[in-house]
Amino acid sequence: MKILIVLPRFPYPLEKGDKLRAYHQIVQLSKRNEVYLFAVSHTRVTPEQRQALEPYCKEICTVTPPRWVGYKNAIRNFLCTKSLQMGYWDSHRARRACKAFMQKVAPDVVYNQMVRTMPLVARCHYPKVMDFQDALSMNTERRMEKTGGLLRYMLHFEFKMLRSTEYNAMRIFDRHTIISATDRDAIPHRNSTSIRVVPNGVDFEYFHPMSLGKTTDLVFCGNMQYQPNIDAAQFLVHEVMPLVWQRCPQATLTLAGATPKKAVRELSSDLVTVTGSVDDIRPCYASARIFIAPMRLGSGLQNKLLEAMAMDIPCVTTPLANDALGAIHGEHLLLGTTARELADCIVALLADEKRRSLLANNAHRYVQQHFSWETIGLQLESILHEAAGRQV
Repeated sequence: MKILIVLPRFPYPLEKGDKLRAYHQIVQLSKRNEVYLFAVSHTRVTPEQRQALEPYCKEICTVTPPRWVGYKNAIRNFLCTKSLQMGYWDSHRARRACKAFMQKVAPDVVYNQMVRTMPLVARCHYPKVMDFQDALSMNTERRMEKTGGLLRYMLHFEFKMLRSTEYNAMRIFDRHTIISATDRDAIPHRNSTSIRVVPNGVDFEYFHPMSLGKTTDLVFCGNMQYQPNIDAAQFLVHEVMPLVWQRCPQATLTLAGATPKKAVRELSSDLVTVTGSVDDIRPCYASARIFIAPMRLGSGLQNKLLEAMAMDIPCVTTPLANDALGAIHGEHLLLGTTARELADCIVALLADEKRRSLLANNAHRYVQQHFSWETIGLQLESILHEAAGRQV
């Protein structure tokens, strides 16, 4: 089967969740199908990045509109009462290139990631599948609730526009997928129950237990340009850790992740290390006694939790982050909502090595059973075959 995959970003390197999801889906789909990749990228795609995808793609087409075009189109969308980010990822150049590539490939099915790519294929007559990935409207609404002033107004505008866009995607596409049941239920359509949940997985050959000395008590990993991660890092350092330090004065924390913004870099202190980008994130996980993900914003499935659990690191997180994961409090990880609850979980684990080991072992088995990329790839392939009207 010929599958044309349309992405809003080139899926390499794997420093963002949408790239990681797309990359591993491409790897799995390429085992039994011809995969053609079309990607919009606002930064230059290097030869090395293309080479990472070439073994899995029959052909790759990228378009790189200047950032000023994206900003101009975002302003245009605002004036036309449309989503800002839909405008940012849309351009006449991208539409023309996608249409020409589609005509050349003549795919059996088109698979789009995120509603940002909807304008590129909305009028094509090939069978189409939309991977919402996350409920972007819910993500935006959560951010809106924790901001004020002009930013709150802009987020409220974007929230309404994204809800409308997600509703329209239900009509335009033949099948729909999403990362979790929580995100599915947030899609504003009476038929949202028809959206198929296709979670993320873990590369168990890469993220595996490693025997390293424990050089830090806590670690939080993630893309430190992403607002939900920035909020979590600030919440952790300003509200959670002071409660931990009252009982464990020497407890150390590492904030590891790509391109930290100034707000994250300023969290550095004698007890808090901000690593910035690292070539290999695994030692950051493996050198910590506990992985902490105090997420208050965002949506979807937290890849950072899957990776930490696969590496046998005991985890503490919030119910919001665990919704898509479905792990059991006290068996696979520990959950807390408030700063006090999270601090209590951390202190209890720091004092109990046996409990840390038990949670880590249970979590490792849990992700192996439920989050294999190979199994998830077969599930997605079946949906694409169904949309194309083929028998698997």
